[in-house]
Amino acid sequence: MAHRIIRYLFLATLLLLAVAIWRKDVLPESKFIQEKLLLEPAQQAIQSTPITTSIGEIEYKIQPLYEYKLYGLVVSRHDSDTWWDYIHKAANDKLNVADLCVIWGDNLHNESYRNIAFSSGQFTCNFASSSWEVWEAFDKNAVSNNHLLTDKPALAKKIRNARIGDQIHVRGYLAEYSHNQGFPFKRGTSTTRTDTGNGACETIYVESFEILQRGDTLWHTLLRLAIFMLFAEVVAWFVIPMRVDN
Repeated sequence: MAHRIIRYLFLATLLLLAVAIWRKDVLPESKFIQEKLLLEPAQQAIQSTPITTSIGEIEYKIQPLYEYKLYGLVVSRHDSDTWWDYIHKAANDKLNVADLCVIWGDNLHNESYRNIAFSSGQFTCNFASSSWEVWEAFDKNAVSNNHLLTDKPALAKKIRNARIGDQIHVRGYLAEYSHNQGFPFKRGTSTTRTDTGNGACETIYVESFEILQRGDTLWHTLLRLAIFMLFAEVVAWFVIPMRVDN
């Protein structure tokens, strides 16, 4: 009887896990968006000497170009230290801790963004829709893929903690950066929101990072609960003696 109950619980937990994975990245409705996110990103040209910093044995030179402030809704993300990211590893790039694709402004006035499919690659943010009406309503100049740079462990942890659906505020510098470890490496930055294709991403040396409001935390909580329950049910299956009827 006990193993039969565990079997039913296991199937129910698998269903909960599947639904939680499906729902955890659903974007919030426009009525829950803070007014700050309707602002355009702000940048101001500066004259700055290069910043030199080291992570591990790699020394980086960072050249700030513009002060930059961004309020946005995270619609897709990529961790640079994920196991399948081979480009950052090959380039010895440990300064770029994560990429966050965000939208702002006119895109948050209506619900069109909730019908756009967003995804991230190692250096890209991709978006598409099967609806021409939705695609026309979506402002392609109010979305950006942001390479976030920091040499501060506490700040890197905050950035990596950001999830799809979070409303964020980033302050720092649009910057170029480079190193000479192994081979000469240099990455630039976009300085306008209207460009597309290669080189259109904003590279931000982050001074501060704030999650203004979390996305839907319920499904993230249920996801963690489902994982814990699956583990407990597997343990219980092997620990509880099997009843054998003669």
